Amino acid sequence: MRIISVILLLSAALASPARAMDSGAAEELERLDPQTRLEQRCDLEAMERIHKDPARLVPDELVAYAFEEPKIKGDKIRSAGAAFRSKGEWYHLSYTCSTLPDHMTILTFQYAIGQMVPHNEWAHHYLVP
Repeated sequence: MRIISVILLLSAALASPARAMDSGAAEELERLDPQTRLEQRCDLEAMERIHKDPARLVPDELVAYAFEEPKIKGDKIRSAGAAFRSKGEWYHLSYTCSTLPDHMTILTFQYAIGQMVPHNEWAHHYLVP
């Protein structure tokens, strides 16, 4: 339940015009265990970066494990099988993210937006409309 509330709070933070993490979202992240905090903070960074991308997508949901489980080592996460939703469509995403040991401050972040996910694959990968 805590993860769901964090995701909802992070989604609300992204809905603001500045698209930046607010203090409420930061407080919720700090309450999470370190691994979950790393995952959620990097997911949030991915959504912020995609929003600023010239592709002009508007991410409102991200699933880091849609096509492949993320790989975590220390303060770094690599999610080669992620997906995000924009304007009702899902897109493949891969990213690599490293943080300070607090898992709140992003040190490096690289991402690549892939092709649109066909609608007939959504249910198999737990992607909701």
